[in-house]
Amino acid sequence: MRTFRWHRRAGSAPVAGHAGPSVGILAIRVAMAASAIVGIAYLVIAVVVAVVVSDNLTSEIDRNLALHLAGLGNVSQPGGPDVGPGGPGSFDPTRLDPGHFQVLQWVVNADGTASGQGLSSILSLPAEDGAVTAPTTVSIEGVSYRIAGRVDGTLRVVVGQSMEGVSQTESYLLVAELGIGCALLIVVFLGSVVIGRRVALPIERARQRQLEFTADASHELRTPLSVIEAQATLALARGRDATWDHAAFGRIDVELKRSRRLVDDMLWLARFDSTGGQPAAEPVDLRVLAAQTADRFGAVAETRGQHLEVRAGSSESDEIVTAPPDWLDRLVGILLDNACRYSPQGGSITVGVAGEGRRVRLTVDDSGPGIPEAERGRIFDRFHRATDQPGGAGLGLAIADAIVRATGGRWQIGTSAAGGASVSVSWPRSMSGHLDSRPGQ
Repeated sequence: MRTFRWHRRAGSAPVAGHAGPSVGILAIRVAMAASAIVGIAYLVIAVVVAVVVSDNLTSEIDRNLALHLAGLGNVSQPGGPDVGPGGPGSFDPTRLDPGHFQVLQWVVNADGTASGQGLSSILSLPAEDGAVTAPTTVSIEGVSYRIAGRVDGTLRVVVGQSMEGVSQTESYLLVAELGIGCALLIVVFLGSVVIGRRVALPIERARQRQLEFTADASHELRTPLSVIEAQATLALARGRDATWDHAAFGRIDVELKRSRRLVDDMLWLARFDSTGGQPAAEPVDLRVLAAQTADRFGAVAETRGQHLEVRAGSSESDEIVTAPPDWLDRLVGILLDNACRYSPQGGSITVGVAGEGRRVRLTVDDSGPGIPEAERGRIFDRFHRATDQPGGAGLGLAIADAIVRATGGRWQIGTSAAGGASVSVSWPRSMSGHLDSRPGQ
């Protein structure tokens, strides 16, 4: 028994070195770009939040100062009960409210001197700030204070509150924003790398597959073209010899047909890959289709002494599936071509169509060498084929697989009763005449 071995054709591997940046590098680049965008957006938001919080806290202090000024009353009433020990117009420090320890209180006399009690008496109000009215941020002995004032007769009242709470809140907010920002960037970067790899991997595989397809196609076309070129060169270089010329043209004809089949297969796959769709589907009776296709291959099997048989089951039931008829015809033709090619002289090929509940199964059995179980997962790869058989480029089963996947079918690869390969495909059964049926439902 011959060894049925599938492999990647020589000449395809070198393209891997020209595949460009790896998926990991591309994912990192995308992650860095995404992190930069998120980082800039987060920085803008963080600055806006910090400004809004600072403004709100400052506004709260301003309202507190305004309420405190309104609650002080008149600090200067000549001849009245508010007159201090210094006579009319003087300020009595006991008039200030010691309970508002968070609010500093000064009275600025006409000569510009300021007096207060408690902490206010310790902190000297700068002379240039004694005329303040609207809330203003100033520095008193190296500490930021928010102060406001009003005129009260001949005196001016100034109140102030430390901005230390605002500064602490801003510091806490800055630390929190930095921590959240760093964590966010790490999560965005790692998440982008993972998502980028998942998104880019199928694209990279498709690109790599296209590069390998181009390299394999170039290799496959180079062989027949080299034969044609050599035969033509020899024919032109020597004298006319009818016998030799006939043999040379025969070899050229074989290679041209081989090239034509290869080009047709590559064009079909290229159109399938580019469109991703399928022509109009319609109900197809697999029994009729299998019989018609087998009839075309009857002459091929007869020249090899092979027995080709169709087992279509009972004629009382229609084995209908919904798919493009041309695609199904090509699929059955590919399976029969492979069966005839790999079956020995005098071998047998059986085409079977049978219903299995809500599905319809098409099976092609042969008496060839069979397909080793370890190799069954690779037989649908493009440009994989048996190395000990002449002809073919390894695209037939790739086209068959594309048709099966596009029409909602399922493959099943096994061993026939004769010890050869058993290749079957099943589709959902369609009711006769229902044009709106869909594969896979």
